[in-house]
Amino acid sequence: MALFFPDAEEREQSPYRAVGFARYREVLEGNFKEFFLVSFLALISLLPFAAGMTYAVLSASALVMIPVSLAGGALSGPFLACMYDLILRRLRDDLDDWWLCWKKSIRQNWKAALLPGAVQGLFLGVLIFSGAMLLLWAEGTVSLGTLGLLLMAALLGTMILSVWWPQVVLFDQKPGIQLKNCLLFLVLHLWRSLGAAAVQVVFWLLMFLLLPWSGLAVPFLGVWYILFLALFILYRPLDQAFRIEEQFDAFQAKKEGT
Repeated sequence: MALFFPDAEEREQSPYRAVGFARYREVLEGNFKEFFLVSFLALISLLPFAAGMTYAVLSASALVMIPVSLAGGALSGPFLACMYDLILRRLRDDLDDWWLCWKKSIRQNWKAALLPGAVQGLFLGVLIFSGAMLLLWAEGTVSLGTLGLLLMAALLGTMILSVWWPQVVLFDQKPGIQLKNCLLFLVLHLWRSLGAAAVQVVFWLLMFLLLPWSGLAVPFLGVWYILFLALFILYRPLDQAFRIEEQFDAFQAKKEGT
């Protein structure tokens, strides 16, 4: 499906995978509908979080923000894990039916996704609440130091979550090991991780600043596009660090041999 590009002529058959922009276009055009559907399910799961945070901001209550962000994040965690799972599958050319993949991911990852979902919910809740305080309730001009601190926190948290979620859907590991892997990965691949995080932070900042008009784009872009773009940026170092495709090929060979 050529959503962002005109229809291309039939690609020549090649044993080699496309790279760069050609790969980006190939995966995006071939899987837009599936990404959209899984993203739509994830958006539905985020409605309690959105409702709770709206109430917390309107009531200006941090005591409301903390529990609703934790609970809302935990509730949406398994559905976000499905989004990560499908994107990673398509990036490694796993073409299993999206609905079967979704059901398998829910069944296998729902427990493991509760903790990162809750942490992400609290992280986003604090950022949204802090942003609302600065925009709606601050007296006078907000200092550049305060804005810089908030931006640094947003980038660091996004960097960690961008590496944590793939581990949740790829491996059965304890959270402590996953977080240790996150820190090691960020040290070894700092600039690419920072770039992927910056893309996400800018995207969501624009969505926040352009409300309510940006809300019209949410049903179409949902969470799928920005997660796809971030994982596309990170996929090569993720594969090198966690041997994603090597383990996938070994599993496929074992499956075909039985």
